[in-house]
Amino acid sequence: MRNPLSKKIVNIQPSGIRKFFDIVNEMEDAISLGVGEPDFDTPWHIREEGIYSLEQGRTIYTSNAGLMQLREEICQYINRKLHTVYDPKEEVMVTVGGSEAIDVALRAMLDSGDEVLVPQPSYVSYVPCVTLADGVPVIIELQEKDEFKLTREQLLDNITDKTKILILPFPNNPTGSIMTYEDLKDIVDIIIEKDLYVISDEIYSELTYSSKHVSIASFPGMQERTILINGFSKAYAMTGWRLGYAAGPKKILKQMIKIHQFAIMCAPTTSQYAAIEALKNGDSDIEVMRESYNERRRFLLKALREIGFDCFEPFGAFYVFPSIRKFGMTSDEFANRLLQEEKLAVVPGTAFGDCGEGFLRISYAYSIEELKTALGRLEHFITKLDNF
Repeated sequence: MRNPLSKKIVNIQPSGIRKFFDIVNEMEDAISLGVGEPDFDTPWHIREEGIYSLEQGRTIYTSNAGLMQLREEICQYINRKLHTVYDPKEEVMVTVGGSEAIDVALRAMLDSGDEVLVPQPSYVSYVPCVTLADGVPVIIELQEKDEFKLTREQLLDNITDKTKILILPFPNNPTGSIMTYEDLKDIVDIIIEKDLYVISDEIYSELTYSSKHVSIASFPGMQERTILINGFSKAYAMTGWRLGYAAGPKKILKQMIKIHQFAIMCAPTTSQYAAIEALKNGDSDIEVMRESYNERRRFLLKALREIGFDCFEPFGAFYVFPSIRKFGMTSDEFANRLLQEEKLAVVPGTAFGDCGEGFLRISYAYSIEELKTALGRLEHFITKLDNF
């Protein structure tokens, strides 16, 4: 029989995160610190609005780009938070999570052979989505000594005449690194001079702990060359609602909506009504969750250092990225042994790129009590190691 499969798809490796989730789900008494999922319930007033929309029979398709009221609220939110103005009619679209927005943006912008700069360690979808869009991913290896930030020198070193897009993944999953105003200012002139476009994934924008989030789209000359991507999963604990959005130049959004129209039609209607309520009345919910995450962040960082881990301080998202180099194991070996011997799941840094070797991603989207139990298992594991 003729091979029914696409070589391009077959050659893409599955997510390195899912392997550990699947094992944990079948392991009794296992604890997972690997999930990038808020442990909060979606706030009740947001759920209630979703329920009310169903009770009112609001179950039909919306506009391909999303409910106009939701797009208007998104624009008001962006203006309020980032002081950047978008047209809700032509410069914003609602997507099925931020992941769809990344995929659609790349497919709308890339021709075969165009290069996309992908700083790593970073979210697992960027490289596969570039490949699926027939682009060429060019990896920029972020360094712990730079707090896993993208530096001016790294950017310049990786630009060629084929470079079209820079993916800017901050606040960062898995490292928790952020880019401050000064950090971004340092690379803006290069982006403009080299005529690059930016896909700025800002899904963790509400979860920063040392300073307010700054978007590169807010810099002069950058809004017209940036696709700003965000969503509701992390800030409002709405992962299962599957709702995100993209904001950017109308000539790009027009083509993104075309792809979305044929592949998706529209984002879930119930989720869109719930999201309107989240944007209108959810700021206080965000603050409560952010304060709790920050408490856990400080607790986990201190505890990891006390039991012997080297770990830079992350100021965004809800992850720490400790080094395990001193233990003489690869990230995959460490994570597998920890899971088998102590029934504790963390994610090897290599799940987020080869330069993640020597690190682990540990999520603190869990209660302090759960973290204490997990840390006990982690400490017990490392005290058994011969070279520690």
